[in-house]
Amino acid sequence: MPEERSDDQRLSDQKSRVMVVDDHPMWRESVSRDLTAAGYDVVATTGEGRQAVRIAAAARPDVVVLDLQLPDVSGVEVINGLLSAVPQVKVLMLSASGEQQSVLDAVKAGASGYLLKSAGLSEFLDAVARTAAGDTVFTPGLAGLVLGEFRRLAVEPAAADDPAAPKLTERETEVLRLVAKGLSYRQIAERLVLSHRTVQNHVQNTLGKLQLHNRVELTRYAIEQGLD
Repeated sequence: MPEERSDDQRLSDQKSRVMVVDDHPMWRESVSRDLTAAGYDVVATTGEGRQAVRIAAAARPDVVVLDLQLPDVSGVEVINGLLSAVPQVKVLMLSASGEQQSVLDAVKAGASGYLLKSAGLSEFLDAVARTAAGDTVFTPGLAGLVLGEFRRLAVEPAAADDPAAPKLTERETEVLRLVAKGLSYRQIAERLVLSHRTVQNHVQNTLGKLQLHNRVELTRYAIEQGLD
């Protein structure tokens, strides 16, 4: 069924190469068809984790839609393998399990987002588009779980008066807090009444100061520092 898509989605549709990893053939084929119909380039599909890592090294997908439960290795192992083979790849978990530990394990391993298979088509396509754009994406309810648990696990956040701690401006801290909540650049720009480019510049400056590489790492840092 045709879905109305945002400008961000259309941009991602035109550029993003997607790989689908799920051990249920009918589900895998259905997801692939939906992505192809939405304009994505589905470069590979597979039902096994080890094979997914091997294929990704050659196919170089931008986004991998990954099931948590695979017959040969765990989803967490696959995430580690994918990020080693294709460091810039973004991994969106698509799972039937919403268990707290499953979600946290995936995020800690480097997943950019976690979506339940009960999500509707428009929600799924939006999640893929946002993942491709570098956002962190969670099924409603799971974002709060991740934020709360990472705060709890943060044993000793860097003290604000620690001279070795990176010094962020008030605006950079404000942007970082919204990144941790999973807002896109456009949403942050609207919230703070800034231009899209200004928000991008703040994020890039913050990444440089914290010696981080992408928004996923930035989100984890913000969560661990309680900036949510």
